[in-house]
Amino acid sequence: MDELISIEKLKEAFQKLPSVGAKSAERMAYAVLKMDTKTVNNFADALKEVKEKIHPCPICGLYTEAPTCSVCSSTTRDHSLLIVISQPLDYQSFEKIDNFNGVYHVLGGSISASSGIGINDLNVNSLFARIDNEGIKEIIIATNPTIEGETTALYLAKLLEPYPTKVTRLAYGLPMGGHLGYADAVTLEKSIKGRTSMKGEDE
Repeated sequence: MDELISIEKLKEAFQKLPSVGAKSAERMAYAVLKMDTKTVNNFADALKEVKEKIHPCPICGLYTEAPTCSVCSSTTRDHSLLIVISQPLDYQSFEKIDNFNGVYHVLGGSISASSGIGINDLNVNSLFARIDNEGIKEIIIATNPTIEGETTALYLAKLLEPYPTKVTRLAYGLPMGGHLGYADAVTLEKSIKGRTSMKGEDE
């Protein structure tokens, strides 16, 4: 039997996706094989469009197809209240909270010695510029409750000390090692209400 080189390549491609193992990749590859040509072409076009049309918002880092995202361009948002998150998708959990109407800033990761990621590798310089440009009064640091997330939060709070801005940290109802993307709206709402200051005193 001839080797199914194309299938193997497709399996390898699917395994590059998060949480997709060899068996799952194999099932998806054979599912594609059963699709008609039009469906496969539409699937391929959707993948290309994602890369061509979607980009990080130049202000906050959330994904958007517009010049700036809908959050940053909104005139009804409270631009004085900003939540710092590690990844773009983290914002979706906060959007489920009825009484939160602030804006976001995406760091693009967390400090990680094992991965060689330092504070200079994160999107922090533009955050400092936004404090003055947008009149930000409070920054809520909402990195994940992991070792990397806590390290990032502490380092960022230190860098923000010279600025006349209140800096707080979520009061997590999540276990250490959890992820914001899996948090429910009620837990996050309580975390925001119970947030604690990361400065010596509130400004």
